[in-house]
Amino acid sequence: MRKKIVALACAASAALAVTSAPPVAARPRPAAELPVHLYGGAWPTSHVQGVVVDRAKGFVYYSFTTMLVKTDLRNRVIGTVEGLTGHLGDLDQNPADGRVYGSLEYKEAEAFYIAIFDVDKITRVGMNAEQDDVMTTVYLDEVVEDFTADMDGNGVFDGNVADTPDHRYGSSGIDGVSFGPEFGKRNPDDKLLVAYGIYTNLERTDNNYQVLLEYDVRRWAKYERPLSESAPHRSGPRRTPDKFFVYTGNTHFGVQNLEYDSYTGNWMMAVYTGQKPEFPNYSLFMVDAGAKPRRGVIEGQPTRERGQILPLLPYGLYDPGTGIHGWESEGNVGLESLGDGTYYIARAAAVTQDGVVKQDANLTRHYWTGETPTPFRPFTSGS
Repeated sequence: MRKKIVALACAASAALAVTSAPPVAARPRPAAELPVHLYGGAWPTSHVQGVVVDRAKGFVYYSFTTMLVKTDLRNRVIGTVEGLTGHLGDLDQNPADGRVYGSLEYKEAEAFYIAIFDVDKITRVGMNAEQDDVMTTVYLDEVVEDFTADMDGNGVFDGNVADTPDHRYGSSGIDGVSFGPEFGKRNPDDKLLVAYGIYTNLERTDNNYQVLLEYDVRRWAKYERPLSESAPHRSGPRRTPDKFFVYTGNTHFGVQNLEYDSYTGNWMMAVYTGQKPEFPNYSLFMVDAGAKPRRGVIEGQPTRERGQILPLLPYGLYDPGTGIHGWESEGNVGLESLGDGTYYIARAAAVTQDGVVKQDANLTRHYWTGETPTPFRPFTSGS
């Protein structure tokens, strides 16, 4: 049975936080084999976007948007996968096959994929995503359909821009990915959950939800194809039967890091804070994995669309004007649950080496407190 622990400190005002909650979880000790800090190196790419820690084999995987980096737990680089011109986003490891799955976008080509890395084959620096048999991809047709939707009906898709009525739900593609249990099922199977990116358009009212697609990847072998950026393939599931909506208010490019946390039994959604003044614009939202979605109207759509709506976890900061709960926390460039009440949270920084500006990734281990406004606390040297 998954242990369900959600806790927070009482706040002075109900407008800021829920005032009653379960007691704070007992503080876990860090596993001896896992360090408090990890470092992914510095690379001439964009910033780190996702991380995976493989405790069983002792490796760490970093997405740097145009390359995947593999290190060991002593921060030694084992290998890299390069040659990507799209946007490699959040990562997670499939517990069933050990491979690492990540979101991969080619917006100009109107192609969105799940990239699947056979990480055991990553053994040297400079491996090529197309040529070295380390990566396959699966095309997500439903994402493309929403991204390219001509919402104003003028017969023209306006492309990769935020200032347009096009893009259903304000979809900008995909970012967050994670494996975890199906929502609201008594004996849930593990599924792959994929979160939409959402454009920051402050004039729209139909882009205030996080959109989550749920996929059963057990039969995806028939769809997997090597990547060819010059000729993007269209092999993948036509649609997913399960599409969920979480009302959070508009965020800056949707769920950046999605993570199922077996310790609390929650799905965690780390985001870049939004800009609409009518919303509280929290940076972390949570949904109970046991929550049952309800059918309801998806607000802001030009037609009276109904969909499966998931409630936010009713703890943490609370905004009575919108009914939105959330937290203030880092994690939008890397959030990894270790399943024992501890987590790695990434920070990105630009560094200059030999006159070249590069991006690095620093991971710090945190433990769960459930406190408000942030439910994580970093380990210190004396922890």
